[in-house]
Amino acid sequence: MTGAITSADPRTVSSASSVGLVAVIIAATGGEPRALTVQVAGQAEGRGTGLPAGPLVPEHATLERGLRAWVERQTQQRLGYVEQLYTFGDRDRKAAGPEAVHLLSVAYLALVREARAAGGAAPDAEPNAAPTWRNWYRFLPWEDFREGRPAALGAIEPRLAAWIAQAADAKLRRQREDRVGLNFGGTWNEERVLERYELLFEAGLIPEAQGQAGTAAASGIATTGQPMALDHRRVLATAIGRLRGKIKYRPVVFELMPPAFTLLQLQKTVEALSGTRLHKQNFRRLVAQQGLVEETDGVTSGAAGRPARLVRFRREVLLERPAPGVRLTPSRRPA
Repeated sequence: MTGAITSADPRTVSSASSVGLVAVIIAATGGEPRALTVQVAGQAEGRGTGLPAGPLVPEHATLERGLRAWVERQTQQRLGYVEQLYTFGDRDRKAAGPEAVHLLSVAYLALVREARAAGGAAPDAEPNAAPTWRNWYRFLPWEDFREGRPAALGAIEPRLAAWIAQAADAKLRRQREDRVGLNFGGTWNEERVLERYELLFEAGLIPEAQGQAGTAAASGIATTGQPMALDHRRVLATAIGRLRGKIKYRPVVFELMPPAFTLLQLQKTVEALSGTRLHKQNFRRLVAQQGLVEETDGVTSGAAGRPARLVRFRREVLLERPAPGVRLTPSRRPA
């Protein structure tokens, strides 16, 4: 099998492993965070949406080169900023078919400056399978607090309470209560995206918990989100949590911005990524204190209102400060 590896010692592993590459490609367009998706054949109803992916093959000199090659082949999207995210290799990740091949997937996070058209489907893609940019809150609707408390939480919380009550003993019930309280109650930690997804998975509240045969009902998308092929929604949740944390101490948000932009556009992008509204004056004060941007000679046209000064990322900050990120100051804390 192409890309398969086996252990020299049969006592350590009983089957081959196939190494795959998965890309979470993020853009921020019109104040909304988007992920580039493709259609994956052979999935249960409603679960054909996935992330660009492909196996590691001998002609790939490195993992990253292999990833870039697969992304360009499937989506015609050329990547800029890329970082390795995580290696997914749980014991139950098996390939379909008679061979019990263990699947290892090395995931990468990629940031692009605009959600430009991906150029249509690749020559070997399924019919009507053109790559599509989708709002990432379609997959994780409980993560978006920009307009207040998400309606999805109102439906999820009673189901989590029922799951807690179903615990076989007091110790397990207490453990479930603690986990639900940490991830869904109290002070909302926007970085715990993966932990919340995995809790919903364990509680059996999403189709992926039913395995590859789990189908998606259209009525459930508004509550628990649109499922994805394989475990790609888990990969996406991992990427969102990583990016939400990283924007606080590294200026990666500017990888998503055009060469010149307004401070309001920058704020809207940070809000889109973090899923929360920010205090306008505090945000601008922080950006100024950190020395993250500098003014240009340009201004907006003013067609939709008062002209605004255009700024650009000030790259010298990378040498001046050890952690030049954008710390979040929400305008209001989610209840």
